[in-house]
Amino acid sequence: MNKIEDISRERLPRHLAIIMDGNGRWAKQQGKMRIFGHENGVNAVRRTVENCAKIGIEYLTLYAFSTENWNRPKIEVDTLMKLLVASLRKELKTLHKNNIRLNAIGNMDALPKKARRELEEVMEKTSGNDAMTLTLALSYGAREEIKQAVQQISTKVKNNIISPENIDETIINTHLYTHNLPDVDLLIRTSGEHRISNFLLWQIAYAELYFIDVFWPDFDEQHLVAAIINYQNRERRFGKTSEQLI
Repeated sequence: MNKIEDISRERLPRHLAIIMDGNGRWAKQQGKMRIFGHENGVNAVRRTVENCAKIGIEYLTLYAFSTENWNRPKIEVDTLMKLLVASLRKELKTLHKNNIRLNAIGNMDALPKKARRELEEVMEKTSGNDAMTLTLALSYGAREEIKQAVQQISTKVKNNIISPENIDETIINTHLYTHNLPDVDLLIRTSGEHRISNFLLWQIAYAELYFIDVFWPDFDEQHLVAAIINYQNRERRFGKTSEQLI
């Protein structure tokens, strides 16, 4: 059984992103309502955040609520937003204890006022923490993010602020929600699904992908450690040959 001590601190993924999938199916297996799965998913978030802080991960991004999730039944969406507010209030001490700064990406204007206000307050209160940046992707969709970046850049080209020939990856990066985050090194998806689901499409261009057949509420330290050790055993070539890396 792998433990945190088995992880090499020399080859840690700097930016770890997780698609937290399977809350509803986990609850169904227990004969419970979907919201029961979401409530238990919060416990998995707490475990994962604390374990990542212990390991020394610099950036952790969690896919908490997608733009498509707004299409779910209203009662489920409302409950998820209430869970978000309650969790933010409850976990503030944990964030401070682990020196974690809270960040958020996505269309914040789409969130209920109460959830947005709570989110902004916790982000402000943790802004001085610098051991790890925890980013919640809320009302987030990668295609929408890229579309907005294209619109902003196009407007600047039209107004002669940017020349078309000067548009490069750096320019594009500065117009994304994640402009203050490095590219993703390792992307984990739980629940056994092998999809990206419109998550950080630009930022995962060279990420290592790890899919695990475990529902999110059951994701624990052992699963996280196994994913990171698997990552550390891979050869990341970024388009080069193995010989060029020697």
